[in-house]
Amino acid sequence: MYKVVIVDDEDIIVEGLKKVVNWAKYDCEVVATAFDAKSGAQAIRLNQPDILFTDIKMPNMDGLTMLAGLKGEFPNLQITVLTGYRDFEYATRAIHIGVTRFLLKPSKMAELEEALEVMTGNIGRPQGKEEAQQEAEEAVQDANSANSFIVRSALKYIELHYAEKLTLTELAEKTYVSQWYLSKLLNKYTDKSFCDLLNQTRIKKAEKLLQDPSLKIHEISDMLGFNDVTHFSRVFKKQEQMSPNEFRNMARS
Repeated sequence: MYKVVIVDDEDIIVEGLKKVVNWAKYDCEVVATAFDAKSGAQAIRLNQPDILFTDIKMPNMDGLTMLAGLKGEFPNLQITVLTGYRDFEYATRAIHIGVTRFLLKPSKMAELEEALEVMTGNIGRPQGKEEAQQEAEEAVQDANSANSFIVRSALKYIELHYAEKLTLTELAEKTYVSQWYLSKLLNKYTDKSFCDLLNQTRIKKAEKLLQDPSLKIHEISDMLGFNDVTHFSRVFKKQEQMSPNEFRNMARS
């Protein structure tokens, strides 16, 4: 049996799909449902499904980032998107990440069944050597597209939230992947750890703030999200080979 997870913030959609679709006809079983992106990602990690039906326009979520996270971490997961938004560019980007079908709500039964046929077919069909190789290459391309999207999203989030007490745990939640997977991707694509990327962003901002003589060093440290001024000074010196005061004096001269 193929395992299915359904994620949608509308109860009626989730219950409707569970009851109306003849899952057994396609050797499928709904093993979990969720009503938001966070619990949906948890359900997927817990159940390791073969197929996902999901909305991508739910409160407090970035649909494309969630899809990229899922395809990056679970490259063989077959995904059908259900959405009420008629956005061609959005659909194109979702398909580029590796989504199998993009269906508009309310979806017709024939569309749902066609999506199931394609997804179960992708999972279960016997393959020749050349076909298997081609599919493997396509899966790698999809995963690469998804992974680069995840990294771009993570870097953008750091850029926007560097002044907060940002952690790898929070960043992983925002990019819908596990901590270890995000850490692996950041190292692969940037050759830097999460802490290095966060500190690099903060120190870049510090260089501009230090040119304002009205700001004290400890105030700048607080503005950048460091725990204390000693930590700020240590990180700054490690990256710039001089203290914040020395940088400020050099900038003045």
